[in-house]
Amino acid sequence: MVGVERQMEIIRRGAVEIVPEEELVEKLKRSVSTGKPLKIKLGLDPTAPDIHLGHTVVLHKMRQFQELGHQVIIILGDFTARIGDPTGKSETRKQLTEEQVKENAGTYQRQIFKILDPEKTKLVFNSQWLAPLTFAQIIELAAKYTVARMLEREDFAKRYRENLPISVHEFFYPLMQGYDSVALEADVELGGTDQKFNLLMGRTLQREYGQEPQIALMMPIIEGLDGVQKMSKSLGNYIGIDESPREMYGKTMSLPDELMIRYFELVTPVLLEEVRSIDEGLKSGALHPRDVKMRLAREIVAFYHDQEAALAAEEEFKRIFQQHELPDEIPTFNVGPDIMEEGSVWMPRLLHITGLASSTSEARRLIQQGAVKVDGEKVDDPAVNLTVKDGMIIKAGKRKFVKLSV
Repeated sequence: MVGVERQMEIIRRGAVEIVPEEELVEKLKRSVSTGKPLKIKLGLDPTAPDIHLGHTVVLHKMRQFQELGHQVIIILGDFTARIGDPTGKSETRKQLTEEQVKENAGTYQRQIFKILDPEKTKLVFNSQWLAPLTFAQIIELAAKYTVARMLEREDFAKRYRENLPISVHEFFYPLMQGYDSVALEADVELGGTDQKFNLLMGRTLQREYGQEPQIALMMPIIEGLDGVQKMSKSLGNYIGIDESPREMYGKTMSLPDELMIRYFELVTPVLLEEVRSIDEGLKSGALHPRDVKMRLAREIVAFYHDQEAALAAEEEFKRIFQQHELPDEIPTFNVGPDIMEEGSVWMPRLLHITGLASSTSEARRLIQQGAVKVDGEKVDDPAVNLTVKDGMIIKAGKRKFVKLSV
């Protein structure tokens, strides 16, 4: 097992807060001396079926713990997901059905093992210990925490101040997440900075049940491609881990330069020493930001696909953006008489139905921003009706193309 000092250097990589760090050092010393690995816990509620790079920040940290020889335990919160984590929510979340949770959990299992080693990962469902609890046991659990302490939590406090509803069952979410730590006798629990209340609940409940309290390790919420808002599918500023190599590469290249080192550190397996060297090279001017970003894009694509796919995506990117050529493969969209009116179609509608825009409103914005071209010619009027011709190539934004077939 790696020495404590080196372990701490790796564990601190990208971490925002370790509570308390001195207790983690003691746990690691004991682990090294006895040869017994620590139990590292991460809870994932399968409330949505797709994982993006923002979700992988904690998964990469779990992988680092695996490589250090510790026991990684992923809890798929099939029970807690049916309540929904109230963290950051201004209203009660809609409860998922058992069928929705099972379907999402299946997708999660497939995706998380793109990052974690399945042979070194223990995967459990928290319904195993939460579902059998009797009402008496639930009352006993609820008696270990006060309403006043619950209302110290920022999202509950805000809703209380604004006279917004807080359902009683929402108070049970942090209690159940904390009870997960009791059931597993966890040594360390990981989560985003927004999970601090829930992670510390685990420490509190473990003490109440006579266990040594876990360490709470908080990782940052990573910014999306806009460099401002957190990565989110609803904001469209995300990189999905199931996306094509071309899409992954192109999206990474749109990242603001100032986020490159942060991404290297949080969502790639590049060694910490090398990340520091890249950072120094950028600051000194020895490395060009474009070359560093291309390296970052290759690392991300290669991790989720392979090195060959990463190099192919890079070549395609160079052709399209540096040499202004068309991609090798362009999807075809068949334009039938039901779409056209006298051989033409309203441009925003065409962008929407071809999938180049999520709505006609977005299509209008793209046109107004000068981001739409037909056969290389810019379209700048959202009101235009395009006369459709067979073989026409429509481009929207930097990376989306479609060829029309009449």
